Amino acid sequence: MKLRKFILILLLMILFSSVFQKTAYAVEDPLAVPNNPFGIHILHENDIDSAADLVNSNGGDWGYVTLVIRNDERDAKRWQNIFDEMRKLHLIPILRLATIQTADGWEKPKHAEIDAWVSFLDQLNWVVKNRYVVIGNEPNHAKEWGGEINPEEYANYLFSLSQKLKERSDEFFIMPAGFDASAPNSKETISEELYIDLMLQSNINTFEYIDGWASHSYPNPNFSGSVYDNEKGSIRTYEWEVGLLKNLGINREFPVFITETGWANDIDGKSKYSNENDIGKNLTFSYEEVWNDKNIVAITPFILNYENEPFDIFSWTKPDGSFYQFYHKVKELQKPMGTPIQKNIIKVLVRFTPEIFSFNGKRFSLAVVKNTGQKIWTKKLLQFADSRSGKILIQPIKYFGDTQPGDYTLAFVKKS
Repeated sequence: MKLRKFILILLLMILFSSVFQKTAYAVEDPLAVPNNPFGIHILHENDIDSAADLVNSNGGDWGYVTLVIRNDERDAKRWQNIFDEMRKLHLIPILRLATIQTADGWEKPKHAEIDAWVSFLDQLNWVVKNRYVVIGNEPNHAKEWGGEINPEEYANYLFSLSQKLKERSDEFFIMPAGFDASAPNSKETISEELYIDLMLQSNINTFEYIDGWASHSYPNPNFSGSVYDNEKGSIRTYEWEVGLLKNLGINREFPVFITETGWANDIDGKSKYSNENDIGKNLTFSYEEVWNDKNIVAITPFILNYENEPFDIFSWTKPDGSFYQFYHKVKELQKPMGTPIQKNIIKVLVRFTPEIFSFNGKRFSLAVVKNTGQKIWTKKLLQFADSRSGKILIQPIKYFGDTQPGDYTLAFVKKS
């Protein structure tokens, strides 16, 4: 009888722990609002203007840009300037966190760096409400993890960093590293399916605080595969990865971000890579026939501008600064207008009385206000929710122009 009672209690504990297990989701579903999935991967902020011209062209608005930030680049002033410029150009940032590059690859991340990452990322005023963060890069390559393959270490690092980011703010939209789905089991690489399986064996809760899936859906072999190929190692790798996660017991529908993809370019006319005209045709077909999947949030091919080996074969920009033909092909594609969620917050610093201005049947008083949100205030009538006094209406004064986040302005204010 005692054994039966013990077993019953144990089963109930397992049941309740699974029912009440915390599941972390991003604050906003990026696919619940109109979304422009077009994007590009860039190396430096100097390429932001060209990125905006590409992803927001032909009807598009609020496309995506993937950027890498190393742990020696945590300069809040620099990155806030980058975010502010992206805000003006209507670009949504996806930040991939990296370490320091060495002659043999990349240093292994240190747990001691986690708090510094969390503090740095949280002090930035992000462009949109969701703060898109990718943790690491292709860790199933030894050169990406300090010269060794260690899925247990990556699983624990991913869990710890994602947990701490979520504890700081549930606005962090967190993704694990994109994997090399074409990597074989060898001394230098391990297959993606085995790597993820070993991650879960070491920590079953590895993906507890994950909100989306970053995929490197490259057309292999040799970055020169057909658009008609499917399964892993193709431009449909993300579909195979979704199935893999389900087979491994991860029953979550992660929105997909293809943060790397693209064809290698036969830039010298001597390789077996695709020529620029064929790449343009491949990209056009991919966007129109494959990457129109309803679960894809963003596609950011690698890479807009890279001058040196070994990644110059992926560059969309020629050495002379002009663009390859496939840049123009993608620019010409019809794009949707995204409307991502942005926080719109006001701080009324000084309010003068009496009410001296009438607008739309309401009387307003002059006030000094600060834009403490994410939206750029234009000269239109704005409305804010205020938990203490109901709604606040403001009418910016046209003379002062647009008001950037962090800036002060004079406005006419009405509390209802």
